[in-house]
Amino acid sequence: MVDNGSAAKVMYPDLYKGLRLKPEDLMPYSSLLMSFDGKLVILKGMIKLSIQTGLEIVEVNFIVVDTYSPYTTIVGRPWLHTLRVVASSLHQKDAYDAPGIDPSFIGHHLNVNLSIVPKKQPPRRPSREHVDAIREEVMKLKCTGAIKEIFYPEWLANSVVVKKKSEKWRVYVDFTDLNNACLKDPFPMPRIDQPVDATTGHPWMSFLDAF
Repeated sequence: MVDNGSAAKVMYPDLYKGLRLKPEDLMPYSSLLMSFDGKLVILKGMIKLSIQTGLEIVEVNFIVVDTYSPYTTIVGRPWLHTLRVVASSLHQKDAYDAPGIDPSFIGHHLNVNLSIVPKKQPPRRPSREHVDAIREEVMKLKCTGAIKEIFYPEWLANSVVVKKKSEKWRVYVDFTDLNNACLKDPFPMPRIDQPVDATTGHPWMSFLDAF
């Protein structure tokens, strides 16, 4: 079984009014739309909007509904991939295929213990096949801006190449030394029975699949 997400692009009244759209902007839409509780949703029509993805302008057809929601829009997962908002494992894309994230908005930093001396792993001699796979992966990451070349690094880790089921190569990095120098998270992931018990007494449960 494959969960391919919602294919519908739903616009609620708040956004429809906020964009100052008019009834004459709507196009007829005759298909039925069911809510998660199995009820029919009242439809006002369909409208096409142009969305700037950072690389190109994409035309998106939104279904305008006349139903209250705490959200302004719901965009199905296939369209999130089309808009390059999230990466798609379905289309064999990786996280660095979604460029345009401002580092001032969100960034990742390693929590390294500064009292530990940085370690440079001794070089390993990869095979010719592994060298080609590593070079291809590095060039892909550099072209997308996910990594950049530096000289005289304090930490140096070898690459590890593993063959996938598809007979292609997957490139990893041996971050054993760096992981040992990183402070451990004192708040681990909760056990499954904890969040399940926490839903007791609540009328709704959310299965939002966020990236």
